[in-house]
Amino acid sequence: MIKKLLGAAAVAAVAFAVAPAQAAHLGGVGCSGTGFAKAESAIEGAADGEGKFAAEKEIAAAQDAFLNNKFGACSSHLNKALRDTAAK
Repeated sequence: MIKKLLGAAAVAAVAFAVAPAQAAHLGGVGCSGTGFAKAESAIEGAADGEGKFAAEKEIAAAQDAFLNNKFGACSSHLNKALRDTAAK
């Protein structure tokens, strides 16, 4: 029983160690202070319009996900916000 528990803990530790490295490798923005700062500065520099409005909504959704400890959803929303500022 203890061996199974230790094995599961080891697998979880490896998964948590690899996930941030994989996100950084993909060039995405992580759910961190620097990720929020990067997305918010991109939005500030964007021209007013639909893209900027959509990006602001994504930032709000990212903040909500962050507060609810849904870090994958938070990163997804931050990346969508960056795409919205660049695309429109």
